[in-house]
Amino acid sequence: MTSSRATLIEVARHAGVSLASTSRALHGTGASPAMVERVRAAADELGYSPDVTGRSLRMRKTFQVAFAVADIGNPVYVEMLTAIHEVLAPHGYRVVVMSTGDSAGATADLVRSLGGGFVDALVISPLRADDALADEIRQAPVPVVVIGRALDADGDSVSTDSAGGIGLAVGHLVDSGRRRIGFLNGPLDTTPGLARQRGFDAATRVDGFPAERVAVQVADDFTVAAGLRAARTLLAPAPDGSRLDAVVAANDLLAIGAVRAAREAGLTVPGDVAVTGMDDTELGRVYEPSLTSVSLGSAERGAAAARAVLARLEDDGATARHVVIGPRLLVRGSTGGAADVTTPADPTEGSAR
Repeated sequence: MTSSRATLIEVARHAGVSLASTSRALHGTGASPAMVERVRAAADELGYSPDVTGRSLRMRKTFQVAFAVADIGNPVYVEMLTAIHEVLAPHGYRVVVMSTGDSAGATADLVRSLGGGFVDALVISPLRADDALADEIRQAPVPVVVIGRALDADGDSVSTDSAGGIGLAVGHLVDSGRRRIGFLNGPLDTTPGLARQRGFDAATRVDGFPAERVAVQVADDFTVAAGLRAARTLLAPAPDGSRLDAVVAANDLLAIGAVRAAREAGLTVPGDVAVTGMDDTELGRVYEPSLTSVSLGSAERGAAAARAVLARLEDDGATARHVVIGPRLLVRGSTGGAADVTTPADPTEGSAR
């Protein structure tokens, strides 16, 4: 009974339900979980494969949503992608992943190309943004949802308070008895780099750190290799022989670079120097020592963006959604804490990203 040429009518007959119910179940619209399970079991048994091309032509839709990011290898984007797929797939949409690099111009070019009709919507998480990108988003022929700082007041966005998250990390280190804290950041001309620098500056002012007990080092990228290079300088002893006893890194990849630099210098983590990251990636959780990290809700942001896409496709005139996901601190081995002790953010003034 298995044939790749099985028709929707045959699936409906095999499942013992109407043709309309079969279509709704396979497309994830208006069918109960029991109906979906029953119809999909029949489809699998018959080897049914939907005619996506025919469906697209009939409805003038591609049933594809693009997810465009600077670096498809970054584990943050992988978590977002998984969540986006989980929300969109039951509604019959595929997710197409695209890499734009870190250029605002390349992202603007991508948005401009959407008139070609290869996707029904776009989710972007740009590292850099400018007025030209904002203009392209406003003029885009399909819905565009931004994960990051809202670039268009009338468009949909999902952001987070990463500045407040840095404050959580600094507060944790101060409470743990650390007295000389360094900040390992990525490029300041990026949206996250600028927001996280502001968060560190604000947090160290609140905690009354004198200038001689604070150090900042900017890496040329948000990668492990860039973090290792920059952390070698950050962790070098001062002229008086003193060293930092803590490092706040702007993401988990930089934090891993900092741990490696500390080991190169003969320092123990967390004994000699505590290290915190940001993004709470799976890589950071399985690293040794496991990273204390600030979660910015990567999966939650991806899911919220996908829900915004569905709402916009259903009603393009709907009021814009601006969702903010709060940061959470998870304390682990790299600062000497117990595994997965969670601290929610306090209300903090700062740039959302």
